[in-house]
Amino acid sequence: MPGTYSGTVVPLITPLDEHGVVDEQSVVRLLDHIRAEVSGFMPALTSGEGWKLDARQWQDVVTYTVRHAGGLPVLAGIQLPDTDAVIDRARTAAAIGADAVVVTTPFGAEVTQDDIVEHYKAIRAALDIPIFLYNEEALSGNRIEFDTLIRICKEIPGIVGIKESSGDAAFTRNMAEAGTGIPVFEGWENLLVDARGIDGFIGPLANLEPSLCNAMLVDPTPDRQAEINTVCERYGVFKDDWYRWVKKELHVRGVISSPTVHGEAKAA
Repeated sequence: MPGTYSGTVVPLITPLDEHGVVDEQSVVRLLDHIRAEVSGFMPALTSGEGWKLDARQWQDVVTYTVRHAGGLPVLAGIQLPDTDAVIDRARTAAAIGADAVVVTTPFGAEVTQDDIVEHYKAIRAALDIPIFLYNEEALSGNRIEFDTLIRICKEIPGIVGIKESSGDAAFTRNMAEAGTGIPVFEGWENLLVDARGIDGFIGPLANLEPSLCNAMLVDPTPDRQAEINTVCERYGVFKDDWYRWVKKELHVRGVISSPTVHGEAKAA
């Protein structure tokens, strides 16, 4: 139900071995590394290289996350270009046992706001799994406008959260203040101090320092924001290929067995 989710939800990196196979034991160690500090797991989203994963990799990382979640909710990322592909994968997520799916808009600059509404309506009509809206532009090439977000929240049942990654703190504040009853999560570490009224945070730093993310949500001061920014710079979280750097640090810490990113795997 709307209002259920809050706090720090972690968009998990996808641990791959040197051959590109999802490493179940590394998934277990990653979940154990962060579970005491987070309120949910979000595999196969952008930090998990979700748009790059093949169907087997995607299914494996979602399956292993569900298998070892230990009672925490699993919100499965789906980053595919069109509605039919999203629906097909959402059915798989539901069959695996995910608690919700996290879905961006269809890909392409030509996608209209009406197209976006119809996209989410079609997903809802096809299956009952709750939907987490992902508002971003880097992958899809478009974004959900404010009035469209409000419309989706009002017209489509089963929306359980918004990952607000527009990069505009004022937009995020406005959405948080809109009174939809649907929790809003900031998706950018550097905007937390300005995104007042949010229900939580979803960002890659949570793979490494979830307690710091929680502290920022409780006490979003400029000094704490400066600390967040410093830590993000240290670990490469603000780089274009942030997931690579987060994996490197998790590997250094012994949490995951390999820092391999998609596309670097060796032939078996």
